[in-house]
Amino acid sequence: MTNIALLQSLGLFDARVPRYTSYPAAPVFSGAVGADFQAQAIEALDPAVPISVYVHVPFCERLCWFCACRTQGTQTLAPVEAYVGTLLQELELVKQHLPAGVKAGRLHWGGGTPTILSPELIHKLAQAIKAVIPFAEDYEFSVEIDPMMVDEPKIRALSEEGMNRASIGIQDFTDIVQNAIGREQPFENTKACVETLRRYGVHSLNTDLVYGLPHQNRESLAATIDKVLSLRPDRVAIFGYAHVPWMAKRQKLIDETVLPPDIERHELANLAARLFTEGGFERIGIDHFALPDDSMAVAARSGKLRRNFQGYTDDTCPTLLGIGASSISKFEQGYLQNTAATAAYIKSIEEGRLPGYRGHRMTEEDYLHGRAIEMIMCDFFLDLPALRARFGEPAETMVPRIAEAAEKFTPFVTVGADGSMSIAKEGRALARMIARLFDAYETPEARYSQAS
Repeated sequence: MTNIALLQSLGLFDARVPRYTSYPAAPVFSGAVGADFQAQAIEALDPAVPISVYVHVPFCERLCWFCACRTQGTQTLAPVEAYVGTLLQELELVKQHLPAGVKAGRLHWGGGTPTILSPELIHKLAQAIKAVIPFAEDYEFSVEIDPMMVDEPKIRALSEEGMNRASIGIQDFTDIVQNAIGREQPFENTKACVETLRRYGVHSLNTDLVYGLPHQNRESLAATIDKVLSLRPDRVAIFGYAHVPWMAKRQKLIDETVLPPDIERHELANLAARLFTEGGFERIGIDHFALPDDSMAVAARSGKLRRNFQGYTDDTCPTLLGIGASSISKFEQGYLQNTAATAAYIKSIEEGRLPGYRGHRMTEEDYLHGRAIEMIMCDFFLDLPALRARFGEPAETMVPRIAEAAEKFTPFVTVGADGSMSIAKEGRALARMIARLFDAYETPEARYSQAS
């Protein structure tokens, strides 16, 4: 039996499972954990330990049909200006609870399209953030950039405020694919954006691609990857398109009949992996690639790779503070998501309340299962002795789950003499399905994207 036939028999092309950018996954979050928890968790931060800060800008001038992010379209800056004003108010609310001296080791602006902000708004927001949470000495400030929604004055403003890493959304450079997903983005515009970034001293570059898009095939994806390689990014992420029109209504504009079939979709992912590794990149986890001297590749080789809501990361900050509508914070005590709907978020802030509305308080069992899943997703290896050393007797609950994984996913999963579990290279596409066996929470599969 070929690997593809075996993977198919194991359910790879049918399963819908979490991406495990958090544990537990966000659908487990509950309204029983809210703003009071948020305030207490912020107050408990150690000023000596830098934190990560994520700022969500939920506006786009164009709404790409493939996107399932929480965004809203606007043709004017008026709602964006008002929203930035609300972000500044939220920062002031956070400041009331924040211990003096807390600094930001990482700052990331996501969306939506953060580069919808004018240069004046970029300065205003960045300076307000730094006034409340100054940069630590070795900080990283990254921004998600749409090359069709950025110009030199915006890049100059971001550079002046300290941006030192840019994340450029590409998806696919093929015209027919772009037309089918409502995202026009010529290569020339993207190349000009990269050149301007580097001219302003922003040399660290991530690019995001998507496989499984309508009309996408091996030839078109290979051509896109060839162009991406010419841009010389440090990191690349290539995510599988999640077609969830029951959740993201705009995806109903996509013709399902021209989406690649499951096996072809899997082959596209394999093609991308081969082309990027041939291009000098190291494969990171299930969907990232990095140059060998990039800090993410170094983290992967040293067992320090981690998962967060952007995917894989080398971020060592234990706390992620989310600012803005729908953003999620990660504290030592658990997770907390801000009110998702922009109008409700703004109302909460205007009433002087922190906007946390649902979350999850972590237990020791959660930490155990979460670390096991993170090992699987990052290292394709579950180190049982390490879990025993950290968690003691409760780590023994992993033993029957390891045995189940080895039985269910033969021959791709093997168990060593010390009880540790390894996933063979040929079976790494199953990582999310294998991780699901270590998830103690039951949620409907319909909430998640397909595993392949």
